[in-house]
Amino acid sequence: MTNSTIITCAIHMLLALVMPPLLLGVIGKTKAAFAGRVGAPFLQPYYDIIRLLQKGSVFSTTTSWVFRAGPIVALATTAVAALLIPFGAHPAPISFDGDMILYAYLFALGRFFTMAAALDTGSSFEGMGSAREATYSCLAEPTLFFALITLSRLSGSYSLSGMLRYITLSSWLQSGAALLLLIGGMFVVLLSENCRIPFDDPNTHLELTMIHEVMVLDHSGPAFAIIQYAAALKLFVLGAFFVHLALPYSTGNPLADWGLFIISMLELAVVIGVVESIMARLRLVSVPQLLVAASILAAFSTLLVIR
Repeated sequence: MTNSTIITCAIHMLLALVMPPLLLGVIGKTKAAFAGRVGAPFLQPYYDIIRLLQKGSVFSTTTSWVFRAGPIVALATTAVAALLIPFGAHPAPISFDGDMILYAYLFALGRFFTMAAALDTGSSFEGMGSAREATYSCLAEPTLFFALITLSRLSGSYSLSGMLRYITLSSWLQSGAALLLLIGGMFVVLLSENCRIPFDDPNTHLELTMIHEVMVLDHSGPAFAIIQYAAALKLFVLGAFFVHLALPYSTGNPLADWGLFIISMLELAVVIGVVESIMARLRLVSVPQLLVAASILAAFSTLLVIR
């Protein structure tokens, strides 16, 4: 392993460790600006996680090891997924043929344990949130796999690094229609998988409308801090996938490319903040329709690249 490879891996892991909560801070600041408020500081998510880590945890006597394992597995699976996805023009630390399947089902494993932890409390309220999470994830999953099929067909690679680093400005000139459809579908999945408006509101406490938040109501202290950080990391990892499609910039200079990636991720956070500021949350019966529409867009992108 060369020195440049070691440095690239170190920067990759440093960004995955440090940057995710900043995206939440940028989203919050953007929403505050639209509302005419100053808003919380950009670093507020970091303060919240540190504060939760300093608190104690309360565990119900009805829960088992599944409840305690839920946050840990969710964070571990998302962290491994972060090692499979390339950041900007740089390769991922872990790359092999077929890693795209592992990438998709790492999120599924983390989601399964989060839902199992919610069901382990014996609360019908958290069971309702788990049922909604399972339903929406089943509807969002086809979009991701259509996207992987399309990218694999375009690049001729079965590895995320090969697939995503193939997307350049010249790729847009050749397959712009397919990539445009793919971007539409994947942006919907990005919002859905991270429980953002118009699918869910991470700041709401309305019992009948919560999805993700209702599943983690019984967690507290360090366990809840892990959940919050895992959610931020998931947004970062899926955002990195989306940025490869929408903003495939590369300068050839390693340091400049890292800077472009960071700027692109911050731009994505601003876009999410704008969407959440100008849109209302959808009715629950309308959510499946939007997710199916995203799958149709991704399916049409696949049809356009199959010859």
